[in-house]
Amino acid sequence: MSTAIEEARELFKDEVVTNAISRDVELPYGAGTAVLITLDNGHDHTKPNTFGPGGLLSLDAAIEAARARTDIVAVAVTGKPFIFAVGADLTGVPAIQTREQAEAIGKLGHDVFRKLGELDVPTFALINGAAMGGGVEVALHCTYRTVSAGVPAFALPEAFLGLVPGWGGTYLLPNLIGAEKALKLIVDNPLAQNKMIKGKQVFEMGIADAIFDPADFVEESLRWTAKVLKGDVKVERPEVDKGEAWDNAVNMARFVVEGKLHGAAPAPARAVELVAAAKTASRDEGFDAEDQALADLIMSDELKAGLYAFDLVQKRAKRPAGAPDKSLARKVTKVGVVGAGLMAGQLALLFARRLDVPVVMTDLDQDRLNKGVDYVHGEVDKLLKKGRVNQDKANHLKALVTGSLTKDAFSDADFVIEAVFEKMEVKQQVFAEVEAVVSPEAILATNTSSLSITEMASKLKHPERVVGFHFFNPVAVLPLLEIVRGDRTDDASLATAFATAKKLKKTSVLCKDAPAFVVNRLLTLFMGEVLGAVAEGTEPEVADRAVAPLGLPMSPLMLLQLVGPAVGLHVAETLNSAFPERFAVSPQLEAVVEAGKTEIFAPDLTIDPEVKELLKGGDSPSEEKEILDRALRALAKEIQIMLDEGVVAEAADIDLCLITGAGWPFHTGGITPYLDKVGVSTAVNGKPFHEGDPKAF
Repeated sequence: MSTAIEEARELFKDEVVTNAISRDVELPYGAGTAVLITLDNGHDHTKPNTFGPGGLLSLDAAIEAARARTDIVAVAVTGKPFIFAVGADLTGVPAIQTREQAEAIGKLGHDVFRKLGELDVPTFALINGAAMGGGVEVALHCTYRTVSAGVPAFALPEAFLGLVPGWGGTYLLPNLIGAEKALKLIVDNPLAQNKMIKGKQVFEMGIADAIFDPADFVEESLRWTAKVLKGDVKVERPEVDKGEAWDNAVNMARFVVEGKLHGAAPAPARAVELVAAAKTASRDEGFDAEDQALADLIMSDELKAGLYAFDLVQKRAKRPAGAPDKSLARKVTKVGVVGAGLMAGQLALLFARRLDVPVVMTDLDQDRLNKGVDYVHGEVDKLLKKGRVNQDKANHLKALVTGSLTKDAFSDADFVIEAVFEKMEVKQQVFAEVEAVVSPEAILATNTSSLSITEMASKLKHPERVVGFHFFNPVAVLPLLEIVRGDRTDDASLATAFATAKKLKKTSVLCKDAPAFVVNRLLTLFMGEVLGAVAEGTEPEVADRAVAPLGLPMSPLMLLQLVGPAVGLHVAETLNSAFPERFAVSPQLEAVVEAGKTEIFAPDLTIDPEVKELLKGGDSPSEEKEILDRALRALAKEIQIMLDEGVVAEAADIDLCLITGAGWPFHTGGITPYLDKVGVSTAVNGKPFHEGDPKAF
């Protein structure tokens, strides 16, 4: 064993080793004896199989033992129940000190995995459950692959974290299914909030050669293996186009990466170039290029920030800071939704799907109500068409969501959420009407984006059961749920809110009842700096482009169009009222709203000429770098104020909110690690947000 590998094993001393457990199986139809290697770390599905140095060496030993035999006809690899393998063990990565150690990890993975494709007998990957990263790459090294129709998640998420698929993925996958489809998994999906595919898509894309139902998956796969070995099944794969189609796919990926990240994160661009090189490279050349890329990226600041962000969404998100004891939570058996607009419809569908309880919507007239219920039913039909639900489930969901013109329908509801016009008097009236018909213990939740929970509850007989429950649009996509505690919200109501959020599969962050809470407060400040520069005379396109180095999912003006100029103006006015010294109301934005403009950009993605005229400001334009600097400084100052005020428990919660509620990229770690890295937090506040080793971010 090399010194570098010994050092790597020491760095991964806390590794939960995934053992490769071998057993002989007699294949049917007289096909012979095969070795079946099962990857199993000894835990249930809540602790998935991963590969650290110990796991790789265990697999290596199993493969070498099979290589030494002359009495077997095949080697197959599968995983423990529900899990194939979900990639590299990342626990030791932050401790890696040298590029040599990083390169050794890459080489070890290649050296072990490639043996599966170079044995004297065929190898079969039986993908029985979740497969990600290195788990996908293990399968790619095998001669053949089967996949379970029940596989819930299959992905190469490395670029999302700040890495590349470094154990064969960027070379083997495009040479198996072509560059276009490979780049979708390697680059497009990671940049789309780490999107994953399911077993059926794995088969349809040509990654797997056969698909079987989950119930008897391993047995069916072994029967198929026997047929392949006996020649009864011929595996035919389309020839990969290594001409213009490959180059076009690579060029399109370069365009997408640059358009989304503007050079802010190196990993996706590096992955694209590895796929480009895989067109003509030999296997040795392709694997060596992956080793070098992996070594470079493991030592990068972007990966450190990505691992910090990964830890937030995988660990902190599951244990929300400040959440009361879950034993205090009340049962929710029926939900009421006040309103029948687009947001209300999204909420009704989510509650019905996740809680599987009756959901009743109300609105002011039958036409609005019908549109709201019809929207939900239409979305269910889309799920049915996509195969996400079967006909029985679709019928069941439609039956759960109904409408009523009277709030008397809420009389037996345990949880009522309002999604009406963002005006305090309207919301207070709604809650007064709801309180008159529900039980004293029913939770009254508000989806307000900026208004005070305490004030909203102030005129009720039971203000202790009012809680902020702020979703982000689109509700089905963005995970964040800001749960806001009013001054009189009690623990039982808050515990019920957190328990309900968990069933809704949302990432919950407890927020103090402060204007605009977390995400909207910071995004409004951020937007305000951009609009402020426009008001001073900077061309809108220049100001909008100024923050491109952050690699955000969309530009400030594009975000303004998404949320709606009127909503953006309302939040700005709310914050200006609370903090006039830090939050301004843009006269230009007021003009856009007064003109009834809802679209900032024309169809060709240039700023609409009429909007541009309305945005016209003074004669003191700023440089892009100046605008970015003032935006970052404003954020650093405001975040420190929010922490001092106790809006959230820690800086980590700020980052978790921006990552899960605003799509802030992993490579920044949210915002506070980035502010530390570029020195803005220390320059503004006299200290970093994350004390300790400056190499951490």
